[in-house]
Amino acid sequence: MSKIVYLNDVQKDPNTVLTVGTFDGVHAGHKVLINTVLQKAEKRGARSVIVTFDPHPRDIINPGSAGIKLLSTLKERSELLSDLGVDEMVVIPFDRDFSLLTSEEFVRDIIWEKIGVSEFVIGYDHQFGRNREGTIETVRRLGKELGFNAHVVSRQEVGDKTVSSSAIRKAIQEEGNMRLAASFLERNYILNGRVVHGDKRGKEIGFPTANILPEHPRKIIPRKGVYAVWVRVGGIHYGGMMNIGVRPTFDGEKETLEVHIFDFDREMYGMEVQIQFVDRVRDERSFDGVEELIGQLERDQNRIRNLLNKQRPDIAKQRN
Repeated sequence: MSKIVYLNDVQKDPNTVLTVGTFDGVHAGHKVLINTVLQKAEKRGARSVIVTFDPHPRDIINPGSAGIKLLSTLKERSELLSDLGVDEMVVIPFDRDFSLLTSEEFVRDIIWEKIGVSEFVIGYDHQFGRNREGTIETVRRLGKELGFNAHVVSRQEVGDKTVSSSAIRKAIQEEGNMRLAASFLERNYILNGRVVHGDKRGKEIGFPTANILPEHPRKIIPRKGVYAVWVRVGGIHYGGMMNIGVRPTFDGEKETLEVHIFDFDREMYGMEVQIQFVDRVRDERSFDGVEELIGQLERDQNRIRNLLNKQRPDIAKQRN
């Protein structure tokens, strides 16, 4: 796993290639930046570093808002960066005082003095520092003055769409468009969680379900509906179908995340699971009785099994 190092614990190394950003989701656009860092670090025999922030800067800059929903937790970001081969993820605790740093103070006092840098990779539209006044030109100017190289990475597109974390959030949260999200992420969207007690409605009708409590309260939950998913339990991936919603047939009110795992018959309470969302197959709807619901669930299951036969799960490096 990429080493997670908080700013106060970082060891300064002038032979460092780095980039800076929130990297929420570690999507296709981020990967171009990261791969550029890795390539340049390999050529120089340098340390590769991703500098990121926790919490998300928008939570501090806009304190009155509900808070931004996350595509990836800090732990997930670290795992994704590790899979790419990054040496260190340096985490800067983002608070009000830090948000007041100018872009020049950030580059001089944090990047140059505390972390060390020989090459700074930056996205074409990256803005940073107080009031987002820092730009590519700021980095170029300070690079010439202090003695590091600046490299700019251009905009990344999938088809005719620009890849961005906000576009992915919209696809997942508002549209339930998991295929579009996956094309931007270059992997299935994942949700880590723990199995908690439910009311056993699914078991009573022949479709036992595991109720999932997300690991992080700020993770994005896809739009209500029924989804084809892969569920990782104990290092093994099982196909399944997940319902996100209020179960209107049973007069439910609270939104729940329930997954029926195919060909699986084990007690799961308290277990940690990872859900990979493959596709949204239909809206959640109310049925005229349990028999009609069962008939629809059987059709959903057949459709989802066929779909999952054509798309295997993403297999990341196994974690300890």
